[in-house]
Amino acid sequence: MVEQEARRVAVVTGAGSGIGRAVAVGLAGAGFEVALAGRRADALEETAALIDPDSCMALPTDVTEEPAVVTLFDRCVERFGRVDVLFNNAGVSSFAAPFDQISLADWRAVIDVNVTGMFLCAREAFRRMRAQQPIGGTIVNNGSISAHVPRPEAAPYTVSKHAVTGLTKQIALDGRPHKVRCGQIDIGNAASAMTAGMAAGMLQADRSTRPEPTMDVQSVVRAVVLMATMPEDAAVFDLTIAAPDMPFLGRG
Repeated sequence: MVEQEARRVAVVTGAGSGIGRAVAVGLAGAGFEVALAGRRADALEETAALIDPDSCMALPTDVTEEPAVVTLFDRCVERFGRVDVLFNNAGVSSFAAPFDQISLADWRAVIDVNVTGMFLCAREAFRRMRAQQPIGGTIVNNGSISAHVPRPEAAPYTVSKHAVTGLTKQIALDGRPHKVRCGQIDIGNAASAMTAGMAAGMLQADRSTRPEPTMDVQSVVRAVVLMATMPEDAAVFDLTIAAPDMPFLGRG
């Protein structure tokens, strides 16, 4: 276990699979003790098995439930003493649907996780970062290419990721007096279970369906670790990383 004076502690939400799992392992490799959060206990244990057991803990958490999020951060501080980094990663995608056919239930299901859940986790991290000694920390919100430009028939997801951008900027501003930094990483087509269907084809702005390239998730890991380990006199407010040939700069 890392000595008390050298400890850096990270909370990773959505740590049971995909980008969250890869980043959790990457942060552990960079010297962090890691609290793993996600809805499925079995998936979290699979992630924990990839990390030194003295340096991680798995905490099943539904980020849309306020008491569960409070407990997550309380347990992290009880075990590791502080919170230095939050990778605010838990999120869901939306099913493609014409705008006038989106149900309120489907809308709320996306907004509850991608916006409200991200707010709750950031708020609890912020509370502990401003109160601990030494004060401060870094919050990295997982946005999306869709925080810049939408995909067709993806209104709930697109709106949720635009909201993440506003949340990130507000936290960065309000965090200044407390040395709480906040940045957003916008990821395009990292290879994971969520992007597995891209090889078969994605609906494009011209209404055609075409396969899209993906990138190795380890590129995302390196980017998040960079954001998490910047010195105190620097901050990454916005970082976009994507497969170079994906439809992004020319999307629309």
